[in-house]
Amino acid sequence: MKNIFRNIGPGTLVAAAFIGPGTVTVCTLAGAEFGYSLLWAMLVSILATIILQEMSSRVGIITQKGLPQVIRENISRPFFRVTALLLIISAIVIGNSAYEGGNISGAVLGMEAIFGRDTQNTYPLIIGVLAAAILLIGNYKTLERILVFLVLVMSVSFMITAVLTGPKLGELVNGLFIPVVNDSNLLMVAALVGTTVVPYNLFLHASLVKERWNAEGDLKASRIDTVVSIALGGIVSMCIIISSANIDTEKVTSVIELAQGLEPLFGNAAGFVLGMGLFSAGITSAVTAPLAAAYVAGSCFGWSGGLKDNRFRAVWLLVLCIGVLVQTLNIQPVELIKFAQVANGILLPVIAIFLFWIVNKKNVLAKYSNTVIQNILTFIIVLFAIFLGIKSVVKVFELF
Repeated sequence: MKNIFRNIGPGTLVAAAFIGPGTVTVCTLAGAEFGYSLLWAMLVSILATIILQEMSSRVGIITQKGLPQVIRENISRPFFRVTALLLIISAIVIGNSAYEGGNISGAVLGMEAIFGRDTQNTYPLIIGVLAAAILLIGNYKTLERILVFLVLVMSVSFMITAVLTGPKLGELVNGLFIPVVNDSNLLMVAALVGTTVVPYNLFLHASLVKERWNAEGDLKASRIDTVVSIALGGIVSMCIIISSANIDTEKVTSVIELAQGLEPLFGNAAGFVLGMGLFSAGITSAVTAPLAAAYVAGSCFGWSGGLKDNRFRAVWLLVLCIGVLVQTLNIQPVELIKFAQVANGILLPVIAIFLFWIVNKKNVLAKYSNTVIQNILTFIIVLFAIFLGIKSVVKVFELF
């Protein structure tokens, strides 16, 4: 157990990235609208996340390079290389911009729960400035630890709440192991996948592990870190779904309604506690998403200046500004967060296919390339992601 905690590192940051306001909101919506019936989608998402993130971390440790750089070096024809890099950059910038809007929206919901309604629409600007300040100084570890601690407190609260709400074990088991997909819940399934299997985390993980580990012998520690961190994150997400399954409302549109999932534990303080959790999760994620986009751009173009490179800063500033701008368009915050998760779910197949290709190249990973079983599981994940992406696009167009 001591070794497990000693090896916890990059995986925790990945888990913290996907347990943001989007996860809190989407899981609450899933429980409120569909009860326990979508727990299976979260279980599948967590297993898929562990498999994909393990492959990403393996690439980072063995090659000691970022994932886009590895992809760039292994495409020989200039046309296809440029096309692939443009596709990756576009996917991450667009996906992270949408995700950033959701992160900031979640933090806005948190601030509204703590300080009241924002009539002047200043909360997004405050959050944007705070996130920019953290990224600009390049030294946010202390604040990040505080924010992760707040999210951890929030996570424990949901775990306790899930028990206190008295879940029906029979229905819970059915929801966990009997998949149900139909037109009414398809977008929610895609949102749950999108909030958990986050495309930019695949790039972020490969960059983070090479800062922590640099030898083949470190693969075991990295796997432990990945499995433990993401599994715990999945349990938290499931607890949020279970807790919110007892919310007595047909449509959740405000932080007050979201807070009802916490009332069995916190009573009237539920709104404040949820607000603190959403705000801290929002700030943490609002920093992580632009940072990942900048890492991707830097790896694609071979920038060597690191966090202080002006080009690096320009990328994260662009993503952050887009997130703030989108949030100020008076779009319903909950709807914006749901859209961000669906967008990520659509982008996932593109990124997963690139990763699948790289981990099967012997000249990249040698004996650490994917096994037959790993390839079968990855192939199933990619097919599932493609199916959800296509169905989601069709479903979204049907709404207009």
